[in-house]
Amino acid sequence: MTAIDKKTLIEERVNTGLLGQWYPVAKSVEIKTTKPYGAKVLGRKLVLWRDGAGRIRCLEDFCPHRGAPLSYGEVHEGNIGCRYHGVIVDGDGVVQRVPAMPECALEGRKALESFTVTEAQDCVFVYIPSVERPEAPELVLPHELTSPEWTGFLCTSVWETNYRYALDNLADPMHGCYLHSESFTLAFGSKQDLMKLDKTDAGFRVSRVGQVGENFDWTEFEVHDGTMFCFLDIPYPPAAGPGGFMRIVGYVLPVDATTCKVFFWRLRQVEGLARESWRFLYRAQLETNHWNVLEQDRVMLEGMPDDARKREMLYQHDLGVSRIRQVLTRAAKSQIEAELAQDVAAQ
Repeated sequence: MTAIDKKTLIEERVNTGLLGQWYPVAKSVEIKTTKPYGAKVLGRKLVLWRDGAGRIRCLEDFCPHRGAPLSYGEVHEGNIGCRYHGVIVDGDGVVQRVPAMPECALEGRKALESFTVTEAQDCVFVYIPSVERPEAPELVLPHELTSPEWTGFLCTSVWETNYRYALDNLADPMHGCYLHSESFTLAFGSKQDLMKLDKTDAGFRVSRVGQVGENFDWTEFEVHDGTMFCFLDIPYPPAAGPGGFMRIVGYVLPVDATTCKVFFWRLRQVEGLARESWRFLYRAQLETNHWNVLEQDRVMLEGMPDDARKREMLYQHDLGVSRIRQVLTRAAKSQIEAELAQDVAAQ
């Protein structure tokens, strides 16, 4: 294989999404014991449901009989049944029953790939294995999602753009004072500054040099074995109720080459009565303001051409954008090399 071919494979892997990762796929309330849930992850169609014990199961969304989507089917005694001809498959991908033909040879065969699933903070995470990491590592979560001192809400949104643009957007604090200049929380601060990039124990932090605490002034990314997420702070005016800043914890799911799904927890560090007051105020008034900001990001990114990266002209403010791209490319290179080595060994 030539260096050009290898480079193309690496770029394709970055563009479609890394393997060997835990990805958020849905809100917990969306996965039920009564109805299957279809999702697309890295271009692959998956189906999720809860079995009789309430445990979430996940398979490729493909009936082993004729390929019909299992997500169009029904849940039968904790297993999933295809709507097309009634074939029933369990959560491990083994065909349990073919109702139309008793003692069918398909029964008892493992026909589908199954995926490891875990739930955390109202969210369902699915592990997509890689050659390097075929078994799911422990899911590392931000401390804000595991600490009782923090409370908040998970919001999700589908954006018709490649996931890389969503990550670039999060790694670009300078856009806040321009794109969101009329928002409730991001209408303040200077429109001119420099950026700095600092390495952290688990990743990196990009921040404005001359301004702190006035706007969306920094973002920190953490990169762990099998997961990556970011967090940032949005300063809150007194009118936003008790507590200090609002912290955003963000993940991005690559749906396919032109679609992604963002998962944002909106959190505050509040306790007691202040905690309940803020949660009520958020639902009653603030949530709409925050959705408006998210919509501004979505509309801007969806309006960018898919090949913008080939024509863009980056400058000093894009330190974070450059670094997140380096992280993705380095991981993709390692994955492609492992896959090529496996192919050579198999031959």
